[in-house]
Formats: sequence, C-alpha cells, structure tokens
Amino acid sequence: MRPLDVAAAVAVIAIWGTNFIIAKIGFAQFPPLLMTSLRFSVAALVLAPFLKPLGRPMSQIVIVSLTMGTIHFGLMFTGLSGIEAGTAALTAQLYVPFSVILACVVFGERMNVSQVGGMVLAFAGVAILGGAGGGETSLVHLFMVVGGAFMFALGNIQVKRLGPVNPFVLNAWVTLLAAPQLFVVSLILEDGHWATLVAADWRGWGAVLFLGLVATVVGLALWYRLLGRYPVNRVVPLSLLGPVLAVFVAAAVLDEPLGLRTIGGGLITIVGVAIVQVRGTLSTAGKAQVS
Repeated sequence: MRPLDVAAAVAVIAIWGTNFIIAKIGFAQFPPLLMTSLRFSVAALVLAPFLKPLGRPMSQIVIVSLTMGTIHFGLMFTGLSGIEAGTAALTAQLYVPFSVILACVVFGERMNVSQVGGMVLAFAGVAILGGAGGGETSLVHLFMVVGGAFMFALGNIQVKRLGPVNPFVLNAWVTLLAAPQLFVVSLILEDGHWATLVAADWRGWGAVLFLGLVATVVGLALWYRLLGRYPVNRVVPLSLLGPVLAVFVAAAVLDEPLGLRTIGGGLITIVGVAIVQVRGTLSTAGKAQVS
C-alpha cells in the first residue's frame, strides 16, 4: 500500500475501534435511540450535497433505510447500552457469517467447508462472550446486538440487489430517511427528550459529532477509498482489527474487565469470522480467475 493508504487503513481501524467506546460515553447523557437519531441528523447534513436521484424506486431506498439505518442501529445501540463495548464490538462481527448465509438463501451462493467451520467458531465465540447463559452478560442486550448484526447483513443483501450505486448518494438518502424514523421510535420508547438535550454537555455532543461525522462520513469515505484501490481480500480483513482494538480501548478508557472469557471468546469469534471472510473472498477471486 502507498503511505497515504496505509494511513487511511490505520485511521479506519482507529475510528471503528473507538466507535463503540465513544457511543458508550454518549449513553451517559443520551438514551441510545435519541443519540442514534442525532447521529444520523449530523451525517445527513454533511452528506446533503450527495442527495441526488439514485435511479432506483424510492420504496427500495426506504426499505434499506429501515433495515440498515433504523432497525440495525436501533438494535445495535440499544444492545450496546446494556453490555460491554468490547463484547458488542466483537459480537457485531457476526454480520459476516449472517451475510454469507443470506447470500446462499437469496442468491443461491454456496459455502465451502472452511466457511461452515468458521461460522461454527464465530457463533461459539459469541456464546462464550455471553457467558453461555451464566448471567455475566445481559443476554437480552447481547441478542439485540446479534439482531443488529443480522439486520446489517440483510441490508447488505438489499443493497446488492439494488445493483451498482454511488455509495455516498445511498448513504445520504439512508441517513436522511433514518434520522426521523429513529426520532419517532425514540419518542415512543424513550422520554425526557427536551431535558436531555438541554442538560447534555460537551462530552455528549462530542460523542454525537464523532459518530455522525467521523464514524459515519469519514470512516466510510476512507473505507471506500481503500476498496477502490486494492483487492477485497487485502482490505476487508483489516476491519477485523477494529473490534480487537475496541476491547483494549474499552478496558483502558471504560475500565471494562479484560478476563479470560472476553479474550478467549473474542479470539474465537474473530478467528471464525476471519475464516468466513477470507475464504469467501479467496474463493470468489479463484472463480474469477478460472472464468
């Protein structure tokens, strides 16, 4: 990689590795759904210049905004509010095996033996992270994060069915549509909105700005830059370093416990996801070379 691209890769890992920790800090002042709505509002303002016709039915874009925006982030952030940031960051990686499973169902793609084994490892790792029912982690919140990962995988399938689209234009529409959706859900399920907005200090608003500007806009822009310049099987595995960094940053900043269960379960999850991800991209590359 070129020096600037190496810097971009390091920046993406740092941004996505601290994303869950910053969200946790924000939860001290904002309820999760309200903060997510504010996050998308900030991102929508920045991405407003990209609001152009996608050449696809608006109904399809609305569905994507519901799946990848409202439901995915609603479940993910609500789940995150009740479990450790490191555990949530690792569990969120289940979107990879979920994406492969859905691709098999929807597009008729096939899994190889290595990918099946990787999925078993990934889900076993999450079971360890959850204490396998031992009560150490809120299983309700953990399952919300798992559900959020599934909805993100489903959103990936929906985006693939849209065909080639400008990712920034799509993100502009998704953030614009998801922000009011999340606000309505927040009004129904959360309370004290005005008092919360007035009482929030620089830490709460700083978390909103980081999530809206840095994690949503800058992180994705750098990620698309890398995907546009290098083979997928060289770039995608870099995303696995983000949750690993999140575990250690959460331990240092949030004083989250870094016990054997977290280390062991996290390692098993990451190895399983890596097998699914890397073997899948190598298999795709091999088919392309043969054809």
